[in-house]
Amino acid sequence: MKIGIPKEIKINENRVALVPSGAEALAAAGHEVLVESGAGLGSGFGDEQYASAGARITTDAGTIWAEAELIVKVKEPVEEEWKHIRPGQTLFTFFHFAASQKLTQAHLDSGATCIAYETVQLPSGELPLLTPMSEVAGRMAVQEGAKYLENLYGGRGVLLGGVPGVPPAHVVVLGGGVVGSNAAMMAAGMGASVVILDLSLERLRHLGDIMPANVQLVYSSRQTMLEQIRCADLVVGCVLVTGAVAPKLIRRDDLKTMPKGAVIVDVAVDQGGCAETTRPTTHENPIYVVDGILHYAVANMPGGVPRTSTLALTNATLPYVLQLANKGWKQALRDNAALLKGLNISGGKIAHRGVADAFGLYYHQPEEFLK
Repeated sequence: MKIGIPKEIKINENRVALVPSGAEALAAAGHEVLVESGAGLGSGFGDEQYASAGARITTDAGTIWAEAELIVKVKEPVEEEWKHIRPGQTLFTFFHFAASQKLTQAHLDSGATCIAYETVQLPSGELPLLTPMSEVAGRMAVQEGAKYLENLYGGRGVLLGGVPGVPPAHVVVLGGGVVGSNAAMMAAGMGASVVILDLSLERLRHLGDIMPANVQLVYSSRQTMLEQIRCADLVVGCVLVTGAVAPKLIRRDDLKTMPKGAVIVDVAVDQGGCAETTRPTTHENPIYVVDGILHYAVANMPGGVPRTSTLALTNATLPYVLQLANKGWKQALRDNAALLKGLNISGGKIAHRGVADAFGLYYHQPEEFLK
């Protein structure tokens, strides 16, 4: 099979979908790997490393899109790439379709098969391809939130850990999943006073066993959330509904109850955000202010630390890429129920309920596409 690795062209996206060792593994399995020149530079991998691993380097992204049967990326194709996608081609990447009807329609029109990293799901409920990036994003959320709390950026001028005689910052984490638990651990490690809100008592009990003493666990409701954000210096939005739009937990009017200069880092921005006032930003221009509250809503946060993120992501994705390449997408999905849950679109039809529900479109059972 011909596998294409185009250079990521989303703004400030420096990750790459395959490292040289992955190219070597695919080549050893008898596949042809096409890598766009410079694709790995942002993550510290040069063309010569891919060539030594058996990949073919091309300077033309169009060639990769035209020749490759399987396109492996990090982020969803941006608008200028849509014209290259063709029927019968398989795309394997983060899509987050439910956050954009325009993106969804473009891929329906393409006739391609779209398998989304973020909805590949193990029987345990774990999202193995989203997890490494959620770990990175959770930790980065606190790192970035701490920075933008500085007065220089318009923040409250609060140090997360405080100092003797001065209390630490109050950090509220909405959602106790992978992102939330990593954010809480990072904030707690910096000395902040942390509260995690979650709807699952089972999850809260688990977190109670592993979190340090400066993390409180609170059952989430509209009332408890409002109580917490009224005194929050930093709010980290970590709510995830797999494949669907994130619920809008923080309303615009709620911002008026928060301290001026507080920061919201909305990690759920890829799925539309969990604050009503969230809109996607970039690493180049990461923040904006609404009603005195700083919003950080970079839609590809892990792209800010591409070396770490690329290695973490490709550790998880390569086994699935090998399955798709060795068996073809239909047989790979028949053999792997977790990978089957990653199927979002094929041949102009939607195969994920969350995406269909987001836009009122017809949902097809994924098994229909494997006949």
